[in-house]
Amino acid sequence: MISEMLRRILDVLSPRCCAMCGQRLPMGVDTICMSCNFTLPRTNYASDPYENDMAKQFWAKFKVERAAAWFYYRPKAKTSKMVHDLKYHNHPQLAQQVGYVAATEFADCGFFEGIDMIIPVPITKKRKRERGYNQCLEIARGVNQATGIPIADDVLQRSVFVKSQTYMSAKERIENVKDAFKLIAPDKIKDRHVLLIDDIVTTGSTLSECGYELAKADNVRISIMALGKTR
Repeated sequence: MISEMLRRILDVLSPRCCAMCGQRLPMGVDTICMSCNFTLPRTNYASDPYENDMAKQFWAKFKVERAAAWFYYRPKAKTSKMVHDLKYHNHPQLAQQVGYVAATEFADCGFFEGIDMIIPVPITKKRKRERGYNQCLEIARGVNQATGIPIADDVLQRSVFVKSQTYMSAKERIENVKDAFKLIAPDKIKDRHVLLIDDIVTTGSTLSECGYELAKADNVRISIMALGKTR
């Protein structure tokens, strides 16, 4: 009761707004409003995580167990505001909230069954200093809150960052992340089923490089989760 009263007071002093459309959220609604939630372009990949279009992107690079994104991402759509805010506008708590909401939906499909560990796509130390946080780690924290699966952010290391891939072609994206990641703790994921987490999947080049490195560990199984996937 005290918690609910405190929340009502905070809503008056600092109203919460929908992460997608910016409208004020009513009591009892978190992160995105009912209208945006209803129109969110869900992929429904979590209900068929083995042979969907996203999973097939990685078949030629490494063996992926399951793969799913929460929604289809399109630049300048309402979902892009949410992604840009959690990634570039100093909103790590939003990344956690969105990760939590997506994970609760995925859990209903049994997506997390048998997964031992969550590994967020890493960023360089320089990039982290500039941004203040790694949005993939924050998304992973939201998934952890929803599932209880532990996070391991000391398994994979990003040693190279050339430039942002936002406006790159598919070929440029592949070259930009080539040899950018390194597996630094193979024994930690040996004989484990790990979940690799990213924010948006476009060509899949970043996740492919990460997966290629993780696959160097003995008997590791790799699944992938992302918030958005471009069509």
